[in-house]
Amino acid sequence: MTKEKVAYLVDSGSNVPEEYVELGNMNVIPLKIIYKEKEFIDNVDITAQDVYDRLQDEIPTTSLPSGEVISEIFKKIQDEGFKKVICVTISSGLSGTNNMVRVVSENFSDMDILTIDSKNIGIGSGLIAVQAYKYVEAGLDWDTIKSKLEEDVAKSKIFFHVPTLEYLQKGGRIGLVASILGNILNLKPVITCNEDGVYDTVAKIRGNKKSVQKAIDLAVDFAGNAKNYNLAIAYGGKTALAQVEEIRAVLKEKLPLAGAIFEGEVSPALGVHTGPGLIGIGIIITDS
Repeated sequence: MTKEKVAYLVDSGSNVPEEYVELGNMNVIPLKIIYKEKEFIDNVDITAQDVYDRLQDEIPTTSLPSGEVISEIFKKIQDEGFKKVICVTISSGLSGTNNMVRVVSENFSDMDILTIDSKNIGIGSGLIAVQAYKYVEAGLDWDTIKSKLEEDVAKSKIFFHVPTLEYLQKGGRIGLVASILGNILNLKPVITCNEDGVYDTVAKIRGNKKSVQKAIDLAVDFAGNAKNYNLAIAYGGKTALAQVEEIRAVLKEKLPLAGAIFEGEVSPALGVHTGPGLIGIGIIITDS
């Protein structure tokens, strides 16, 4: 079986596990973090902790990359001799990146470019990129890879806990009334992306610990009777990192059939909207 020669293109908001980014032909389109006096490149010259440390002074905005930047990456892939490219981006319901990639890809008609709208964010999107790599390595043919990745969109989910609604509210992701009420009642939302790829509050739990547990329980429910799945723990900043070891132990107990459990910090771009302390539980069902 001849393995396809494929390049990969993902955006920084997909939080693809670092071990896969480092494999070589996984190209990352960086989102932008915009402060009043300067722009930064997501995960290149700014970290999520940098964002958190400055939130008291300024909440920046985020922006999709320019078409020129995306075009340069496609040109690099082309120059390296690739004829096939798999692109995985965060949800088109949350960012214009997916549409920008599709538009720019039309200028590279000599390459077969598959663009997947993950309908997800963070590692929920990144887990689909990992599957893309695995399908190629397994020697699957191009049409089968395309078909399986399109099916994987519905098989991937992230449930994340945020300790405050303040930053989602200030970023226009949640209403002011809901934010004030939630903070008064100490309600901690568990958020996912719905089938349209937009933020959906699936639970409101009183207290941080119970909210994180609810996110884990929702991942368990999503797994259902699946026999094969991969998991991920995403965290936002030092306070969340301190919880990862305990969360990993709980996941291993509740979802013992996990083929892999990835761990990583959320991108600065996502951190802008959620603030510090985020815990995300990602899952992708990998049954054939």
